[in-house]
Amino acid sequence: MPRRPRIHLPGVPIHLVQRGHNREACFFTDEDFLAYREWLAEALKKSGCALHAYVLMTNHVHLLLTSPSSAAVSQLVMSLGRRYVQYINKTYRRTGTLWDSRYKSSLVYADDYLLLCQRYIELNPVRADMVDDPAQYRWSSYRANGLGQPDELLTPHALYLGLDRDNAERQAAYRALFRAELAHEALADIRLALNQGQPLGNGQFLDQVERMVGRRCEVRPRGRPRKLPSPGESIGEQQAKKQKKKQKDTHLNST
Repeated sequence: MPRRPRIHLPGVPIHLVQRGHNREACFFTDEDFLAYREWLAEALKKSGCALHAYVLMTNHVHLLLTSPSSAAVSQLVMSLGRRYVQYINKTYRRTGTLWDSRYKSSLVYADDYLLLCQRYIELNPVRADMVDDPAQYRWSSYRANGLGQPDELLTPHALYLGLDRDNAERQAAYRALFRAELAHEALADIRLALNQGQPLGNGQFLDQVERMVGRRCEVRPRGRPRKLPSPGESIGEQQAKKQKKKQKDTHLNST
């Protein structure tokens, strides 16, 4: 089955993740994290993308950004990835690829999901049991967004700035969002949209994206599609058939 083309739109936030090849490590020392940050800053400046949140994990990276053009995101990832792979291969005397060949991405409906995605990204080290509090993890945007620590990589989104006009009050309001755990449904929605490369948002947002890209956008649940009843057959009759077949298979396997 051919891969779905990525959906990148200017001015629409996008959540992307790039993983190490075979989920292997892509950062080994603090110097590696610092090197990646340096080239990320250069790539952001060159591409014109605005970064709102990020986390650099041991074997993958999450970025939430807004791009000025449809091509800017791919240019950023390619430029950054190439330079970082060259650095890692030279530093550790290795060869070959470092990243999975294809990064995953999902457009984000800002009004409903932008701050949710920021929490999802910055809570990665907590979900991975690396720290108890996101402020304890050095390589993410939480210390800037939640505590006011300067971070040259970041350009705050308007929704984040809209939490409060005062910086200290805004950071306090942002920290308050982290008191409650992310709902299981929210985690599932974000992950499914990322894995399928589809937009994350409501029906109206999906309709807008479809009109802009000229093709259908739909997040499909994992697993096999549910088999519909035959014409004239009720769901109850279909379930009775399944139960009868199961009993037959059990009998055959026991003989």
